Amino acid sequence: MKLVIKDLTKTYKNGVKAIDNLNLEIGTGMFGLLGPNGAGKSSLMRTIATLQSPDSGSIMFGDINVLEDKMALRRILGYLPQSFGVYPKMSAEALLDYFATLKGVASKSDRAVLVNEVLEITNLSDVRKKNVAGYSGGMKQRFGIAQLLLNSPKLIIVDEPTAGLDPAERHRFLNVLREVGTNCTVIFSTHIVEDVKELCNEMAILNGGRILKHSTPSKAREELSGKIWTKIIERDNLEENEAKYNVLSSNYNEDNTLNIRVFSDQLADADFKSTEPQLDDVYFIALRQDEPVLS
Repeated sequence: MKLVIKDLTKTYKNGVKAIDNLNLEIGTGMFGLLGPNGAGKSSLMRTIATLQSPDSGSIMFGDINVLEDKMALRRILGYLPQSFGVYPKMSAEALLDYFATLKGVASKSDRAVLVNEVLEITNLSDVRKKNVAGYSGGMKQRFGIAQLLLNSPKLIIVDEPTAGLDPAERHRFLNVLREVGTNCTVIFSTHIVEDVKELCNEMAILNGGRILKHSTPSKAREELSGKIWTKIIERDNLEENEAKYNVLSSNYNEDNTLNIRVFSDQLADADFKSTEPQLDDVYFIALRQDEPVLS
């Protein structure tokens, strides 16, 4: 099933245009929605999830008109917001059983099978009797995936799920998402480029409520082939190089020098070396080109 968004617009009462005439098509698989904080990612996620209404535009998922038939989408939707609450004194097993009841699974034996299945998928079987409130951040996020899988969703939306997770928890969480994202549409909203690089077969960069780029991670990198250059400089020379070149990023070396990455079709400076493009380069270039020109 394909998600088709056309001419979507949302302006809040304070005048902030969170979604600006946005058009986007998303198919089956893992789709990364990449953008800085405040880019409009959460506004778009909440609108797709029917938690808020846009000012104008349309959203279709397969043959479901999302804005006109919200319940039809909610039956096949799994949504994991940036933060969610849990009952403090219930185990994961009991809480999932309760959620399954709310989702219409009347048979106790059917619920037991379903709960066991989602606990296995999310690698939480060993802590099924533990209170969810006592889970680590990564375990809570995996529990969030477990509860949204209870209704076998066709569309899954996860909003900034790895923010605040340590590297090991992040790795476990991404592995769970990989497993559940093979047969449905998963929209993965994040400001962490590495997450998209590791996980997604398709991506879009969003800023100011607008899509700046829609591609695949590999194709987006290929488009920059021969256009990314590196040079090692002294720290004190950074401003001079930024004034002279299109510096995308700079990273410290062990000897306290800087390794700068520059975007240019060609460079006459022999000190620069051509290097393989990274997804970070794609991201920084898209945001840089979106910056307003000062007169």
